[in-house]
Amino acid sequence: MAGTLAVLVGCTSILALLLQPFQVRAVRVLEGYWYRWPATAGLAGVLVEVQRRRWEVLRERVGETAPSAQAREVRADAGRRLGARPPVDLLLPTALGNALRAGELSAGERYGLSTLASWPRIYMQISDRMSEALNSTRDALDTAVNLCWSFLAVALTYGVALYDEPNSWWLCGGPVVFAGVAYKGAVIAAQAYSGLMHVVYDLHRFELLDALHHPLPEDPVTEKETFAEVTARFTGQGRIHRAYRHGGGRSHSRNADRSAYAEHMDDESG
Repeated sequence: MAGTLAVLVGCTSILALLLQPFQVRAVRVLEGYWYRWPATAGLAGVLVEVQRRRWEVLRERVGETAPSAQAREVRADAGRRLGARPPVDLLLPTALGNALRAGELSAGERYGLSTLASWPRIYMQISDRMSEALNSTRDALDTAVNLCWSFLAVALTYGVALYDEPNSWWLCGGPVVFAGVAYKGAVIAAQAYSGLMHVVYDLHRFELLDALHHPLPEDPVTEKETFAEVTARFTGQGRIHRAYRHGGGRSHSRNADRSAYAEHMDDESG
């Protein structure tokens, strides 16, 4: 038994290493991007319907009257959970996929920016502390996903090794439970990551304009118009008709702040 456990632990470690080059794919499979495969397309449709019904239940709870404090708490919780999901017509089959998609489709859109088109560019403008928070949360997400796949692999290995020993099939239950716990952890990390994506656009969207040498908008209406033009250019669907402004004052200030922060961290580590 000890030898079997040692082999399983070794296989799990090897699997975790093998998953590293395919980390994005490992996450996307658990997100529910299954429509390209005929074998899973039908399952994806069924699970999307399940997610849609859950979305409808949450929306009904949000719209209910709340005469008591407990009812108000239930309604507030439903509102938070509904806000962590994408629109009903864009739902994915899994909770992980919907947690990430909620950030991908709304973080920048509130200001007129396409998140998917602008994220690689605005990410280069974020502060060091924000970068650390994003990287830490993303690492937690990737770790949870790897653990989920590893436990599923262990359960499969147990199933193959014990196929002719029905009395030992219960051993497969432990890894499956651990895989479920790891998946839940991945969903929580994904929700935190989506929240941080919103914070990035709240705090750094004007630094993106600064990096592109565009003047800052004077009001929210002009802001949305500006970012709509920027999005059109990012996606190759339009051209920007605004004048450039070459100054770099804020860029130099930001770089100075980053240098001061780095020196502060060096002093603390020393």
